Amino acid sequence: MVLRVVSPRPSTTYILKRWNSCGGGGSGKKGVVFGSYDGCNPGDFKLSKAASLFDSGQSGKLSELLRGTGVPLGQVQIFSNLGDDFAAVAVAGVGPEGAGFDPYERLDLCKENIRIAAGVGAKKLQDEGINQILVEGFTSPEPAAEGAALAVWKYQDLKNVEKRTPLATLLPYSAGGGPADIEEWEKGICKAEAQNLARYIEEVPANLMTPTIFAENAIEAVCPCGAQVEVHDLDWIETNRMGAFVALGKTSCEPPMFLELKYCGGAIEDLPVVFVGKGITYDTGGLCPKPCHEMSEYRGDLAGAAVITATIRCIARMALPINVIGLIPLCEHMFGGFATKPGDIVIPANGKSIRIVDPNNEGSVLLSDALVYTQRHKPCAVISIASLTLGMKSTIGTAASGTFTTSNEMWYELDRAGGETGDRFWRFPNFWKIYTRRVTEIPGADVCNVGKGSGNSCLQAAFLKEFIHEVDFAHIDIGGTGMLSNGIGYPYLTAGVMSGRPTRSMIQFLYQVACPHTKGDDC
Repeated sequence: MVLRVVSPRPSTTYILKRWNSCGGGGSGKKGVVFGSYDGCNPGDFKLSKAASLFDSGQSGKLSELLRGTGVPLGQVQIFSNLGDDFAAVAVAGVGPEGAGFDPYERLDLCKENIRIAAGVGAKKLQDEGINQILVEGFTSPEPAAEGAALAVWKYQDLKNVEKRTPLATLLPYSAGGGPADIEEWEKGICKAEAQNLARYIEEVPANLMTPTIFAENAIEAVCPCGAQVEVHDLDWIETNRMGAFVALGKTSCEPPMFLELKYCGGAIEDLPVVFVGKGITYDTGGLCPKPCHEMSEYRGDLAGAAVITATIRCIARMALPINVIGLIPLCEHMFGGFATKPGDIVIPANGKSIRIVDPNNEGSVLLSDALVYTQRHKPCAVISIASLTLGMKSTIGTAASGTFTTSNEMWYELDRAGGETGDRFWRFPNFWKIYTRRVTEIPGADVCNVGKGSGNSCLQAAFLKEFIHEVDFAHIDIGGTGMLSNGIGYPYLTAGVMSGRPTRSMIQFLYQVACPHTKGDDC
């Protein structure tokens, strides 16, 4: 059954407000973000091209104010009374000039430094009460737009209107009156808006982001862009023998739902890339509950589902020539009379029995039925995205998303995409048989949701592999990156707010797959 659900929330409030580059904006103070490169000696600096042209028009006042200080990467200085055009001018550090791709960091430092500079500059102007912000394109307008749009985003929908701060409007700055690179700027804005959509979905309190409301948000987000959404109810889930999903879905009075998001940008005969996302709209841990002081963060345990929804919205807006399907099982995981118990056995659609040793390891159980269902779409590749294990946070923290894959070609493109966007992946053991044996060689069932021994992240990946047919497969564990941001290393993502990662990297991955090309020159 395909349903249309109704949300009590006004639609499209997640979209970052911005001006069209050809039009005006409203009233308010106007500011601009410029860049400053490191000099050869401490305190030395070199203004970016746009900043130098502006400085020339101000008879060198900006250079004089910066003399002897410099602006290190990640820092910003604000100046006022520099001409009549702007109430404030932000000069942000861009690091060393000529930075490129660092093979050890697996990162395009030029683009990431631009994101940081644009982000901290725009955020500082916003904090100063500037609500019309122009951002120079540096040497690459796309990451400049990304950094600025991510940095100024705020979640304040539930605050009293009088207490909300106006969202900053963003425009590309045209150096010397010349044309700005609108196409690259808009591409960056599109990617950042997608990540902000994922952040919004993750940040909303769980009582206002139930499976039903999530489904309505997905419809509102992707359907106007040319994608389709099918929303399946509990009857459909049971008819398709998704026993593992049903067992988790019945733990809550909120009905579970299964979403199919479909974007058809390629030829009809092209096999799709299928994404599977964990959609636990709230996770208590079940009968093995999480500590109370940590439980609020698990309103974001639908991060995988949010990333997939936002990714499909963006690639539809970009009209990429590729077919993509997103499969999202949605439910709350609660405790009560219908909660799964340690020792219970559930049967997903492929008939393999799962022994639930720890109900708090529910994510892999939820994904099992969706992974089996991918076969119906005859995919060329399957990618699962889930905030699955705390082991990722304790091993690599927030620096990268842990990745397991059966395909070296997929890994190459994911690694490349992460380097381009600054939101990296790190490859873990590729479903080694030692981990497979630890989740399958158990008494009384085919698979165990915990397994034997340590290495929980690898064990959970091996568990998921048991429900995938012969197809290129990647599992991305965002347990360290996909929920609350700590702000460390990513100053354009506000600390204490959901991160929306790795949305931009997934968009970039699909762009690379859809539009194969050689890597361009460094900035």
